[in-house]
Formats: sequence, C-alpha cells, structure tokens
Amino acid sequence: MTMPVAPTLKEILNEQSGDEMLDEVFGETQSPEPTEESTPEGFCVECKDQEAHVYCEQCQEDFCEVCGDMIHRTGRRRKHVLRSVKKEMPAAADGNDNDDDDVDDDGHKGGTTGMDQSPETDDESGSTNDAPGAHATIMDTGAFSVNFSSQSGKVETSQGGPAFSEWITERAKFIPLRLTLKERKYLRLLEAALNVSEYTDKIDVLMYGNKTKRIVGQIKELCAILSGLVLASDYRAGQTLFEDKQFEDNEEFFQKIFEIGRRHKIMNPEKMRNEYGKLMFLLQDAQTSEVKRMLNLSLVAPIKTVYSVLEALGTTYILEDEMVAVATREIVSLGKTRSQVQLEIKQKERAVEYLCKAYATVDCPAEVIRQCLYSIGDNHAYLRFTRDSCERMIGYLSSLFVPKKAESDDLSLAILMGRNGARLTHSHESQYHYVMQTLALWREMLHDMFMLWHQTDQDLLSPGNTYRLKDTGQGLNRVQSCPRVSKSVHTILHRTQRAVGRWVGSSMVHLGDRNVPNALVFIDKYNQVASILNPIVRVMEFLERLERNPASNPDAAELVERAHGGAVSAKKLILADFFRSAFDGSGADNFFDAGSCIDGRLTSAWNWCSNIEKKHYFNVFLLSGFVGFNGGPEGFN
Repeated sequence: MTMPVAPTLKEILNEQSGDEMLDEVFGETQSPEPTEESTPEGFCVECKDQEAHVYCEQCQEDFCEVCGDMIHRTGRRRKHVLRSVKKEMPAAADGNDNDDDDVDDDGHKGGTTGMDQSPETDDESGSTNDAPGAHATIMDTGAFSVNFSSQSGKVETSQGGPAFSEWITERAKFIPLRLTLKERKYLRLLEAALNVSEYTDKIDVLMYGNKTKRIVGQIKELCAILSGLVLASDYRAGQTLFEDKQFEDNEEFFQKIFEIGRRHKIMNPEKMRNEYGKLMFLLQDAQTSEVKRMLNLSLVAPIKTVYSVLEALGTTYILEDEMVAVATREIVSLGKTRSQVQLEIKQKERAVEYLCKAYATVDCPAEVIRQCLYSIGDNHAYLRFTRDSCERMIGYLSSLFVPKKAESDDLSLAILMGRNGARLTHSHESQYHYVMQTLALWREMLHDMFMLWHQTDQDLLSPGNTYRLKDTGQGLNRVQSCPRVSKSVHTILHRTQRAVGRWVGSSMVHLGDRNVPNALVFIDKYNQVASILNPIVRVMEFLERLERNPASNPDAAELVERAHGGAVSAKKLILADFFRSAFDGSGADNFFDAGSCIDGRLTSAWNWCSNIEKKHYFNVFLLSGFVGFNGGPEGFN
C-alpha cells in the first residue's frame, strides 16, 4: 500500500519548524491520494481508531481531539476553523436544545438532600451556621471548583466545567478502594514474602537454560512462602485453604493477595519501594502463556476501584448525590479558626452518615458505602499532596518573576549551554515559559496519575505485550512497549500545549526505549515530582513566616538577613536557581540524553536535587527542617 508522501512530509516539517512557507510549497488544499485503507465513518481521518470530535472547515476532514490539536498546532493550519462534530447532531426529540451536562443557575443539579440544615451552635465560639462569620469552603478538583456554602448548605460547581457528580463518577473508575483491616493483614504477609524473595536476582540475568522453568520454580516458591505465613498467622484459615490442595486450587486466594498489594501501592506511592518491583515483574512473567500452562492458574485479577465495587452492587447512583462532595472533601486548617475547622468536620460527618442511611441496602451495607466515601477522600488528599505542589510552584513563578525582563542579573533565568552544566540555551523569557509549561505538564500528569497507574498496570500485565531483557546503560532492564500509557500521555501533553499556547523545547515522550524501558519506570519517575517540589514549598513557607513575623524565630531571621538580604530576597534567589538549574537539560549519563524532552525535564530536576548540599542557600533548607527529597535522612534517591 502506497501512502501519499507530500502531506506526511509537510506535517513532519511543520511539527519541527513551524515554517509557514511550507504551506505554499506543498499546497494547503491538495487532496490526498486514494489509498486501499478507508477511514471508518465517524472516526478520525488521521489515526483511524478514535472517534472524531472536531471538523476542520479548510481541510474538510474529521479529526479526534489529539490529532486535530497536533496537526493544527503550527504553521498556517493554526488559522483553520475547527468546530465540534457533536454540535451537528440533531436535537433531542423533546425539542430541548440545552446540553444534558449543563447545570442549573445555582451550579448544581440535585434537589434537597434531606439533611438537617438547622443552625448549630459551636461549643467554643458560640456562633451559628447563619452567623455573619459563616464561610464557604473551596475544594479544587482539577476540572473545576466545588464550593460548599455553610450558609445555604448547598454544593455549587464553577461555571464552564462538568457537574461534580459526573466528574467524580468518571474519576471513581480509577480510585482504588481503601484496604479493610483483614486485607491489611494479608498485605503484611505479602510484604514479608516479597522481602525475602530473590525473584529478580534469579530471573533477570543473562544466562543459558530454560528460563520458563526458573520462573515457575520461583513463583511456586513465593506462593509456598505465602501459604506458610498464612498458616502460621491463622492455623484454621490456613488449614482450610491449603490442606490437601495444590496451588491451582487456591487461584482465587493468590489473585486476591496480589491484587491487594497492587491496590495499596497506587494509594501509597511511598510504600513498598523494593517489594513492588518484584511483585510486578513476577506477575508480568506469570501472564505469559507458557508459564500459565505450567502453573495451570492465573495470578492477576482486576484492581478494585470505587466504581467497580458500586457497579457490582448496582449502586453507582450514590455518586450522583450532591452531598458526596461534602462527605469526601479534605479539611485543611490553614488560615481557619478552630471553630471553622470543627464546623467543617461536623458537616462532613453528617454528610457521610446521611449517605450511609439513605442508600444502604441488604446487598450494599453502610460499611461499604463508608469505605467508598473514605476512598474518594483519600483521592483528594493525594491530589493535595502531589498536584497542589505544582500549583504552588506555578504561583511562585508567576508572582515573583516577570517573563519579559529579569529583575536583576542574579534573578535572571537565562541559561547557556556548557555553562554550569547546562545543555540548553534559553533567554530569560524562553526559560520562564519553559519552566511554566513543564510545571503545568507535571500538574496535569499528577492530576490523572490514578488513571495512568491503572494503564501502567494493564500495559505491564498484558499477556500479549512481551518484553526484552536489555542493557540500557543503567543495568539490565525489561524493555516493553507501553501503548495505553503512551496514548494517555500524548493526550495530556496536547491538552497542556493547547492550554499554555506557546511551547518551548521538545515534545518527545520516551516510553519503551533505553531512557524509559517500561511503564513501571515511567510511573516511578512522575511519582518523584511531589518529592522534589514539596520540600521547596516548605522552605518557601518557612521564609514567608519569617517575613510576616521575624520575632517568631529571631536567630533564623538574623541569619537569613545577614547571608541572603532578608526572607524575600532569599525566596527569589532560591527559586531563581531552581528554575535555572533544575530545568537546564542536565543530569544524563551522556551529552545526547536528557535535554528538553518530556522525560529529560525530570532528569535535570533530579540532578539539581543531588547537588543541593553544594548550594550556598543550603543552610536555609536546614533551618526549615529539610531532611531529604524523599522524606528521609538518606536524601534523594
């Protein structure tokens, strides 16, 4: 099959240079040559496997959202008019032209909740909900803000975004279910068994012989260790499970215990640092057809999520209740009085009890509903710890630095290739936009991290997705393609590019190559973003406290004043060095790696972290309580 050369070459050159003269050379409106493969009706003309979302009036073709943004990002195609395909669909039979996703004038869809909204007196302040001091709490969900007003007791969503019920229903498909007490006991047994296992040391080696037999032997050994631990911890339960039975007879038990470990890791990225890699590589090998045939069982089960549990019980409609926003919100005490915090706690507890009483059935007991609500609350806590650090750094960049011109030479963000280890050359303005877009990309990645982690799990454990053991320059690694993760990352990248407008640097995403061998390495890289940014945010908060009240810590205020010219000056100097040195393309083993690609932006940030002890402002980090970029005294790993 022969594909037309000119349009493909044009798109490649447009992507690399953005030269508008290319349109005049190749012709913008020429029609493609007919090919044997036709595009299915209603699908994107470029990738042919995604539904069309936009229609270009000049190209006269349908595109999906990702392809449409990519093709029309540079050159004269930026001026093309794109319109949504969905707008051309006929209206509903009832004649209502309004979108089903629209909310009412108050910003919410539901009616009354049935909860008691009577004023309640606070024990400490004596104020009521209807007092002038009543306040509203904003919970940022990433897609929009949820505003809970303590005066009206209603949940309101910001204009321009989907209703909270729609957002949380979609997100609940990727929120892991919190572990129960019994599941935590199994988790400890799994961690103990993985801790003594030498699976990767014996399997991921270059040696001759039958690798399949070695894999089966190691899997049976680990399962035997688990069986012994279960028998030792609960003799009756262990006897019931394993007496006069083979491994294949307990397939459901092994699936359950391995699923618990995978689910726990997603909600707690800082846990199971060594054991999780062994677990995933073991399950990856167990998914091959040869190993399955020799074991005669499957060790992989789908990860339990909030949505899958509610769907199995037929109660997904619970997520449509507007009080879910109140029952799952995270209560932050920063900038609030004790009475305000206590009031929010009471409102949250009331909302949880209301939902449990209103929707509990024989098949879906109140305890299951409560567990699902707490799991959603864990999601919000995760977002605040990871995603919000990116938002804080974006705020510092936009408030303390001006993109057009640097305040002084010391505060200039300009970098020059070859100077101080930099591998990029950017002016102050270019570096400002480069850092801004990188932080925005990290923010979007962390916002969708649960979804990316589920797709990582699927890519790693896909039976047909084999790997190759290869020396990548960083030891032997399992090099495996990541189709699901790659597609989602490119979607997030194009969404970020559309939001920031100007894009500086490369758009290359390394996945399944020597830089990022597999999806497990990818997910581990982006889990480190919060470990990098949170210590810097804590230093900024420490300096802000010194700025507001130097008398609270006079010795530290005097040291900062004498060494760095005051708290404000110290903030700017630290951030200027971070925005320069942590985004200069450095840190790789050779000159050709790292750079400005999507993966290289994290590599240079790691390099800055490893050199923090050599910085002239390291004493300020120590004064703020800094112990390391991974939360421990051993420093950044």
